[in-house]
Amino acid sequence: MPEAAPVDLSHLARYTGGERTLNAEVLRLFDLQITEMVEALDGVVERRDAKSWRQIIHTIKGAARGVGAFEVGEAAAAAEPVDPLLQRDRAEAAIAILRQRGQAVQVFIREYLSI
Repeated sequence: MPEAAPVDLSHLARYTGGERTLNAEVLRLFDLQITEMVEALDGVVERRDAKSWRQIIHTIKGAARGVGAFEVGEAAAAAEPVDPLLQRDRAEAAIAILRQRGQAVQVFIREYLSI
């Protein structure tokens, strides 16, 4: 069974009409956003800021699901109930998973943009 692509382009096409230029713009925005947000989570854990954790994780979840990056969305959903104050190890593990899945999406985006 072939592995699913990190981004479901058919899902994205529901919002973009499948227009390649619009797909590219949406994916570029997500590429920048995922990097910034995952990096911000490191600081949130250091500051022990549960409110910012929930806000950023929720934003990642919505953005990922919107573009069809479902594995990133699932990782964010799993991270939502984590409390960085009380569960620092779990928070750091969640960040590592988000970073890994986000990087897979970014590789996909770069390949998509180079076609």
